[in-house]
Amino acid sequence: MFTGIVETTGRVADVTRNDDGRRLRIETDGIGGFSHGQSVAVDGVCLTVEDHGETADGAWFDAFLAAETVARTSLDERAVGDGVDLERALPADGRLDGHVVQGHVDTTTEVVEIERVGEDYRYTFALPDGYERYIAEKGSIALDGVSLTVASVDDDAGTFDVAIIPTTRAETTLDEREPGDAINVEIDVVAKYVERLETYQGSPSPTH
Repeated sequence: MFTGIVETTGRVADVTRNDDGRRLRIETDGIGGFSHGQSVAVDGVCLTVEDHGETADGAWFDAFLAAETVARTSLDERAVGDGVDLERALPADGRLDGHVVQGHVDTTTEVVEIERVGEDYRYTFALPDGYERYIAEKGSIALDGVSLTVASVDDDAGTFDVAIIPTTRAETTLDEREPGDAINVEIDVVAKYVERLETYQGSPSPTH
């Protein structure tokens, strides 16, 4: 489990592809001490460390993306030199400063507009097809692994906005994103369970 509080950013150092998926090598000078089998959220996608090492400038790790991950996320578009957001899994005694993020990306959406508003920024995204009902004003959403609050939803325009403070923009890859870029979306898991419960409302409970 993750929190959506990005620890640092990294860079794609190498990309290899085969029929089964894609393998990325990520380099970072922000965190280290990676271990085999560890879970790391890369742009909000929970990946498993296959190999890792240290360099004079920082650390690196390799992770494999299965075909399903490639098809469902924006990581298929990441090339050598691109920035990515990184977060290690939440320890059992850690603080949940963002919201519950599973690292199970639901879909992608597109950046529509970025506007400077005073010291902050307003990012407008397209409502992702089939997931519009899960995005609510003041609700939580993870975009490229960043825990954010939905500022407003415009159903007529098919968009939603989030407000980005300068610290969040500077410490994530959101400052590198431009209109037209694909962004990973993970819907708040609570919304999914609420819908599921409503679907089965009135069904008899299992007996023991």
